[in-house]
Amino acid sequence: MPTLIVAFCTFKRADRLATLVAALRGQSCPVPFEILAVNNNSPDDTLDVLARLQNQSGAPLRVVTEAAPGIVPARNRALAESLDHDILVFIDDDELPQPGFLEAAYDAIANEGAQCAGGQVAMDFSTIRRPNWLGDELLGFLAAVDHGPDRFWIQSPDTPIWTANIAYDMQLFRNDSPLRFDARYNREGTNIGGGEDAVMLKTLLDRGIRIRYRPDMAVLHAVESWRLRRRYFIKLHYRAGLRQGQFQLPDYPNTILGIPPFLVGQLATHSLKSLGLLLTRNSGQIRQVMNAAHAWGRLAGYSKRQRN
Repeated sequence: MPTLIVAFCTFKRADRLATLVAALRGQSCPVPFEILAVNNNSPDDTLDVLARLQNQSGAPLRVVTEAAPGIVPARNRALAESLDHDILVFIDDDELPQPGFLEAAYDAIANEGAQCAGGQVAMDFSTIRRPNWLGDELLGFLAAVDHGPDRFWIQSPDTPIWTANIAYDMQLFRNDSPLRFDARYNREGTNIGGGEDAVMLKTLLDRGIRIRYRPDMAVLHAVESWRLRRRYFIKLHYRAGLRQGQFQLPDYPNTILGIPPFLVGQLATHSLKSLGLLLTRNSGQIRQVMNAAHAWGRLAGYSKRQRN
C-alpha cells in the first residue's frame, strides 16, 4: 500500500497553523498519512504552536526546522524528509484544503499513473475587500488556478499547477538526486517573486513526466492585503523578468554595450503603451504597466548576467 505525506513550509504564519493542521487532519484519504511542517526559522511562536498541535489527536505531525533562509531550501528539505514515502503532497501555509483534496491527490498518483498532479486554487476574499481594478485576468498572479471542471494531462506550461497544491511520485526524486527546486529562484522571508515551482514544472514537462490536472484537488488561498496593491503586481513582474534575463535568455551575439537592441525596443514599446493608457485612464493600464516592468526586468537581468 503506497505511503503518503503532506507537507507545508511555513514562515511567520503561526496564527494560521492550527486551522491548517485541523483541516488536513479532517481530510479523508485511502491510506493513513503523515503531516510534515518545515519551519523556515520563523521569528514568531511557530515552533510553540506546532509543538501543541503535535500533542493533538489525528494524523501525526512531524516538525523540522530548515535554517537556510528561503522557500527553496525549505521545499528541498521537505523533499529530503519525504524520500521514504511514495507520495508527497505540498500545500502552502496560506491555503486551506477543500473536501476531497487528499483523496484526489492519492488517486492521481496511485491509480491514474501520474508522476505529478495539481488542482484548483481559489481566492478567498471573504475577509478582505477585492479592489475594483483586480479583474479575473489578474488572479493568476496571486496563484489562482482554474483550468475547468475536467481532468486532463498537462502538456504545456500554459496550464500551470503550483506548489499551493501539488503531489509528486517520490520515485522521481529518489531516482534523480539532482532533481530539486532551483536555488537561483529562491525567495526569502516576505520577499516576492521566486518562481521555483514554475521552473520545476517546466523541468518536468521537458523530461516528459506525466502531469495530471485534478480539479477536485482544490484549495482555498487566503489573500493578504499587502498583495492587493498595484505595486505588488508591478514588482512581481519586474522580478520575474529579472530572473528570466539572468538565467533563461540565451547569449545573443548582436549587442550594443552588451545589450541586445530588441530588449531595449521591447522596453520602449511597452513603456510608451503604458504611458498612453495611463493618460487615457484605460482599464487595461495595470496589465500594460506589468508588461513594461517585465521588459525592464529582462533587460536588467541580462545586463547583470553579462557584467558577472
